[in-house]
Amino acid sequence: MKKLKLFTSGIALCCASMAFANDDLVSQMDDPKQWAIQTGDYENQRYSELDQINADNVGDLQVAWTFSTGVLRGHEGGPLVIGDTMYVHTPFPNMVYALDLSQEGKIIWKYEPKQDPNVIPVMCCDTVNRGVAYAEGKIFLHQADTKIVALDAETGEVQWEAVNGDPGIGETNTATVLPVKDKVIVGISGGEFGVRGHVTAYDMNSGEQVWRAYSMGPDSDILADPENTTHLGEPVGADSGTNTWEGDQWKIGGGTTWGWYSADLEENLMYYGTGNPSTWNPAQRPGDNRWSMTIMARDIDTGMAKWFYQMTPHDEWDYDGINEMILTDQEVDGEMRKLLTHFDRNGLAYTMDRVSGELLVAEKFDPVVNWTTGVDMDPESDTYGRPAVVAQYSTEQNGEDVNSTGICPAALGTKDQQPAAYSPKTETFYVPTNHVCMDYEPFRVSYTAGQPYVGATLAMYPAPDSHGGMGNFIAWDNINGEIKWSIPEQFSVWSGALATAGDVVFYGTLEGHLKAVHAETGEQLYRFKTPSGIIGNVMTYESDGKQYVAVLSGVGGWAGIGLAAGLTNPNDGLGAVGGYAALSDYTALGGQLTVFALPD
Repeated sequence: MKKLKLFTSGIALCCASMAFANDDLVSQMDDPKQWAIQTGDYENQRYSELDQINADNVGDLQVAWTFSTGVLRGHEGGPLVIGDTMYVHTPFPNMVYALDLSQEGKIIWKYEPKQDPNVIPVMCCDTVNRGVAYAEGKIFLHQADTKIVALDAETGEVQWEAVNGDPGIGETNTATVLPVKDKVIVGISGGEFGVRGHVTAYDMNSGEQVWRAYSMGPDSDILADPENTTHLGEPVGADSGTNTWEGDQWKIGGGTTWGWYSADLEENLMYYGTGNPSTWNPAQRPGDNRWSMTIMARDIDTGMAKWFYQMTPHDEWDYDGINEMILTDQEVDGEMRKLLTHFDRNGLAYTMDRVSGELLVAEKFDPVVNWTTGVDMDPESDTYGRPAVVAQYSTEQNGEDVNSTGICPAALGTKDQQPAAYSPKTETFYVPTNHVCMDYEPFRVSYTAGQPYVGATLAMYPAPDSHGGMGNFIAWDNINGEIKWSIPEQFSVWSGALATAGDVVFYGTLEGHLKAVHAETGEQLYRFKTPSGIIGNVMTYESDGKQYVAVLSGVGGWAGIGLAAGLTNPNDGLGAVGGYAALSDYTALGGQLTVFALPD
């Protein structure tokens, strides 16, 4: 493993000063008073330069105001703030509110789409949505039924609509979108229904489709040049998206794209990860199953792939690779390089050169991870870049209808989509994690369009011989690939983190607490119990000279699916219902935005 020396990045300022299409959004992101994109910036750092609320006074925080969304089930994502307007979204039916911050949150407009409720049972793990996006005077909503809607930011009137998928074959949406340059880039959900994943770019002003890149399939479908698209520095070669699949299994191969997207405008590249291969029974899909479980770098204008890196070839555990890619500038062996850091479901944290796709670091970010002994980091090795699988925890080697026990992490990963934050001030990543293991029994399943295509029964439970809880909030040093400090939590930390220049890091808990900890030490500085469990992402903004911190509460998501959907069978929710059964002792359904500020 190479040792990395971190260099404080000015990448956001750099990008903001350059002339790109969509200067409006870039300038909004560069203003710390706003929160103009779900990820904080194109780099996915979720960091704010605001420091009015700091480590010395955060303990004095008070609730400034609240807003009920009128919707139950899981509230992921968070609000946006553009000028004096806050935009708040909900889970299905995916309502959007525009609130006037200068008039105590008065509702300016409300958009409520008319969706067929039959989309609900096709959504794998709750009816969540990770938020709206803003660009060029428009609010972009990607609905559960895959319809993309562009709304006038001032009036809420529909500017254009486009349909991205078909719920009848299992295609749905839970993710936000990436507005970049003159495009809106969107993904698709449905890996548990045999959907073949894709990422699609639409024209921001007309809604016309510009390009679509599938996760697997012929070269023309995956938009890969066999000689100029690389994997660990080597050309992928012809038919890379089909030749590690048996027959036509790739056509129902999964690799969906329901996570977060980042972008480097200087390189004209966007980055994202693909999900699990279908089915969950690995015996039914021999081979590496490329390009599921893959980090992808693509040209923003054309969608053509520059490089791929497959983290978990021939996945046997449902370790989706969709988590966020955090972009930073760092010095490696005396040379400045542009890097990408990714905390994967499989329990490994990766640091890569985001221009070339070179793998620099791959280390476990939870010590209980046991399915692999680690990644081969020798570029001369035949298994370079591959994780070494421990036979005891291989769900395929143990065989169909055999229950493999004690696998760590569970299918929901050491971290799922809940985004980490990075502070250039402390040179540290702050990561919400799941400290959960599982039993996994694969069985043979047949494919029927629009029907579940899983093929495994799971049970989840806290990692043994540990603190007894199901989560940790950690500080990660990607210089050495090590945990700097760790805060144990009773349940998984399913909330996105926020780091600020005030040396404060915020996150929420499944019981409903908003917590503030010291960025250097992890010392708890503040906590407040909101009305429902928090799976939303903390954000901050400034209005009329005052800094605010806001978070959506509303328990749900995969971890809270038992509460959200009223499920009681321990194996339901792909094993999560039993694992999180005790959550109902601490919180109940609700949908509320809570906004905090210091007293006047």
